Amino acid sequence: MQTLEAQTPKLSRTRIAQLVAADIPAGSYVNLGIGIPTMVARYLDETKEIVLHSENGILGLRGVPDGVAGDIDLINASKEYVQLIPGASLCDQAMSFAMMRGGHLDLTVLGAFQVAVNGDLASWSVGQEDDVPGIGGAMDLVVGARRVIVAMQHTDRDGVPKLVQQCTLPLTGLGVVTSVYTDLAILDVEPGEGFLVKAMVAGLSRAALERVTDAPLRYADTVRTLER
Repeated sequence: MQTLEAQTPKLSRTRIAQLVAADIPAGSYVNLGIGIPTMVARYLDETKEIVLHSENGILGLRGVPDGVAGDIDLINASKEYVQLIPGASLCDQAMSFAMMRGGHLDLTVLGAFQVAVNGDLASWSVGQEDDVPGIGGAMDLVVGARRVIVAMQHTDRDGVPKLVQQCTLPLTGLGVVTSVYTDLAILDVEPGEGFLVKAMVAGLSRAALERVTDAPLRYADTVRTLER
């Protein structure tokens, strides 16, 4: 198993969230998952009309600013306090899941344990007997959203690659991932072609990136440099 050297440059979780937020097109209806994806809401461009959706029945929300007390009756699917934006609507969970399954969301952003070269996603279980799985609405989201972005660390805490040739953990969806944002790179998943590196953190070599990726990598003609 190859691992990153201690001095290898990496993006922070905050920086990953900022990059995802910057790339969300205006006019998008978006669902944000737990972890890094939830942080994306803090960095959305307020000049863009981006409508956030939550599985528990909210359409049109934002996070509560630091230092502001939350309303116990207003939380998202991650059980975090939120606030409603002008024009927001509330519905029951059945209607909310109908939005997800019916193809009404432009984009969902979620974390992952593994992403395969063909876009397969494993995000709800590590496959151990004592594991407490967290399925939530992920399976509904990844089959219903027009695009699926994964935001995660490039390797797990033991240095094991999370971008793989084939997923070995229980799957959330088959061939659903369109892009991956990690602490090392931004990659697109192209059908039949695999991982295409579009951007890399400043100071990281291609050889170092390949050592911690358990799948072949291709590179765009112009690979953008990501500043930390």
